[in-house]
Amino acid sequence: MASRAQLVIGLCLGLLGAGILSASAAKLVPEGNRNAEQPAVPGGSAKRTRSAKTTYDAKYGKVYQLLKNDGMLISKIRDVAAHYQIDPVHMVGAIVGEHTYNVDAYDRLQTYYIKAVSYLKSDFSFRHNGETVGQFVARPEFSDCAKEDGSNDLWTCREDVWDKAFRGKTVDGKSWPNNRFGAVFFQPFYAGQTFGIGQLNPLTALQMTDTVHAVSGFRKLDENDPQEVYRTIMDPDKSLAYMAATVKESIAAYRKIAGFDISKNPGITATLYNLGNPEARAARLAAENRLRSTTGQPIKWPEENYYGWLVNEKIDELKALFQDS
Repeated sequence: MASRAQLVIGLCLGLLGAGILSASAAKLVPEGNRNAEQPAVPGGSAKRTRSAKTTYDAKYGKVYQLLKNDGMLISKIRDVAAHYQIDPVHMVGAIVGEHTYNVDAYDRLQTYYIKAVSYLKSDFSFRHNGETVGQFVARPEFSDCAKEDGSNDLWTCREDVWDKAFRGKTVDGKSWPNNRFGAVFFQPFYAGQTFGIGQLNPLTALQMTDTVHAVSGFRKLDENDPQEVYRTIMDPDKSLAYMAATVKESIAAYRKIAGFDISKNPGITATLYNLGNPEARAARLAAENRLRSTTGQPIKWPEENYYGWLVNEKIDELKALFQDS
């Protein structure tokens, strides 16, 4: 009988090959933006940018120069993208989007390594109101999630249970915040935090850990070792693999669930990288298009948000990063 490790490797390799097997059945989403004008940028992003006395153009310019001037980083991105069988422009699109609208880029890649080491010395855990996430997901409401095969399906199931059974509700006399699962349990320092060159959050890293282990060989992450989770998402050599796995999963989800091939539109993959939960978003789009088909309406195509719009708008510049590397 095959070992669990062999099964997981087989599952992940199957995911990597999904594009070849089903591309002909999916509608190719062409390059470019569906929206003529950039969708509205959230107020929180605008407030952070004003408080830092900078502009989006300045922040874009800073992260673009980091990428342009660091041939080693571009080479790493190219290599990781090849391992995960995606175009590397998807990865730089996500990096540019995160550092333009959410945080400022560091001037040197070395700073990210230094920050990664600092988290090994910190004492913190993934918990809320005295209950660790490990204790929380041991509740009977999560019992069906144990049947899921693979870290992505497992943590996606747990996220769904949170939304349906706990979010904004009072359970057994205990009130739970009306907020995302990742924000409640996986941000021990401050709300809305993401870290590293890819600005990953810990829940996404836990979801992708089986795929990254199978493809890149990195040790699997565990919710009971938050220091290792944070060190991983701060370490560029490892976080790039988690970025690639996240993009790959989004492409696979939209192909399988919604019937769209988004592999040629970095603005769409960047949008999903920004928003998260691609499976649920693909399912909603598929449901809407089934309804449209019954009423004779044209299909709705995946659309970029403000973040993905910028990526498509700057696509020639982003592709140029790889022309001489």
